[in-house]
Amino acid sequence: MITGPSGVGKGSLISLLRHRIPELELSTSATTRSPRTGEQQGVDYHFLDQDEFLEKVAAGEFLEHAAYSGNHYGTLRSEVEGRVAAGHPVVLEIEVQGARQVAESMPEATQIFIAPPELAALKQRLEGRGTDSPEAIGRRLEVAEEELAARDEFHHVVVNDELEAALDELEAIVRGKLSQSDQ
Repeated sequence: MITGPSGVGKGSLISLLRHRIPELELSTSATTRSPRTGEQQGVDYHFLDQDEFLEKVAAGEFLEHAAYSGNHYGTLRSEVEGRVAAGHPVVLEIEVQGARQVAESMPEATQIFIAPPELAALKQRLEGRGTDSPEAIGRRLEVAEEELAARDEFHHVVVNDELEAALDELEAIVRGKLSQSDQ
């Protein structure tokens, strides 16, 4: 699983990582937030309304779920368990709250925290996306400060200062884990 604060570059790193390691399958998360421009249902996220999301939580259909910046996010068990049982490596892109839940229920999962070089860089990235209001960015930065304090809870920390270097480090961690599971 790959976690870290919003705007740290998890999605970009995972996308590039999957080009280098094509057998990696990405788990599609569920969310109650509205789709951003260009996002597709079932591809980028499973977009659910709040009632549907909460019904799935009550039915135990989530491996992990969390409230983040006013929305709910989660990983459906069906997105992960079948693939893992079939021997396919799965990568989860999740927020810190959810990563903690996965670490409890799947301690064998490789836990990677992506960190920004500094909080100012994270603010600049969030503003550069142009998808959030200044108030939303402020809330995300407050949460990010708390999340950055949790980085030592995870097996690996990759600082995303220079994208190519961070990608190389991430690839080495994942390839190392995959070679262990092949033995």
